[in-house]
Amino acid sequence: MVKKIAIASLSRGILGEPFIKHELDIGLKRLESYGIQVQTTPSALKGLEYVAKHPEERAKDLLNALKDKSIDMILCAIGGDDTYRLLPYLFENDELKNAVQENKKIFLGFSDSTMNHFMLHKVGLNTFYGQSFLADVCELENEMLPYSKKFLEELLNTGKIDEITPSDVWYKARESYEPSQIGVKRPCFPNKGFELLQGKPTFSGKILGGCIETIFDMFDGTRYADSPSLCQKYGLFPSVEEWKGKILLLESSEEQTKPDLYKKMISTLKQTGIFSVISGVLVGKPFDEVYYDDYKKILVQEIANPNLPILYNVNIGHAAPKCIIPFGVEAQVDFNQQKIKFKN
Repeated sequence: MVKKIAIASLSRGILGEPFIKHELDIGLKRLESYGIQVQTTPSALKGLEYVAKHPEERAKDLLNALKDKSIDMILCAIGGDDTYRLLPYLFENDELKNAVQENKKIFLGFSDSTMNHFMLHKVGLNTFYGQSFLADVCELENEMLPYSKKFLEELLNTGKIDEITPSDVWYKARESYEPSQIGVKRPCFPNKGFELLQGKPTFSGKILGGCIETIFDMFDGTRYADSPSLCQKYGLFPSVEEWKGKILLLESSEEQTKPDLYKKMISTLKQTGIFSVISGVLVGKPFDEVYYDDYKKILVQEIANPNLPILYNVNIGHAAPKCIIPFGVEAQVDFNQQKIKFKN
């Protein structure tokens, strides 16, 4: 049972901006309604400019939250695009490793927090992928989206996720997050369920991965020139040996990456050799279902390994609603039953 949550801005400092105060208030009230004590880390509310300029403070926030024995869960405020800059402050003197060894706890985030998941995986902490404070807890409807809420409550109450089934519906993203949108429902559409693009309908393994755009930043310096060199220096992306038997999770962001670039991203991953050693691929529903069919074709063509199972349209990551996927525990994927079960 989670009794105390620390909300951290490890990527982008938007949570501290005045124009988002109404969302912050909604989210805090929702978490506190569960009887949970909520605190923000020291730099979490200092705004976009301060957080961008001070990766060392963000790193300190994460380390201190990990060390604080009273905190049960670290919840990422939102994603962003430069949490890779925390690497030197977390790994140069084994700071992150030492902090994790002191006190294991729940870590939940998605999007650019993919980098944080890989950092924590490297030092042996199993994390949870798929939701964030602003994107999910602070939902402007009168309640959290029911499917997202179900998984968050399961994690808060039990500290684990037992199984995932598809959502019956999906929601279009909001065009505005102004206070006028409080209580306004999102457009909603029927969801197709999991799709098996190729391979056996059942497969198993421990899951690791995240946002494909962020993973691509580990290898490509277009967004940040020093991102690949820093990720390589600290060995952030696991070796092919470490990927053996794992399931790769890929989900795409609100950037709605064009098919040509998506193809380049899959091709870059293929060059690492992981598609010849993993046991399967889970792919999240594309944001607002943009390029839904294009991505399917690219995955099959670029991976070019028809025996590798690819399960598509999982409600995870940037598309709403979102489940929560535990990393580092054995998962059993069953397309026929439309279930992913976890051996906790």
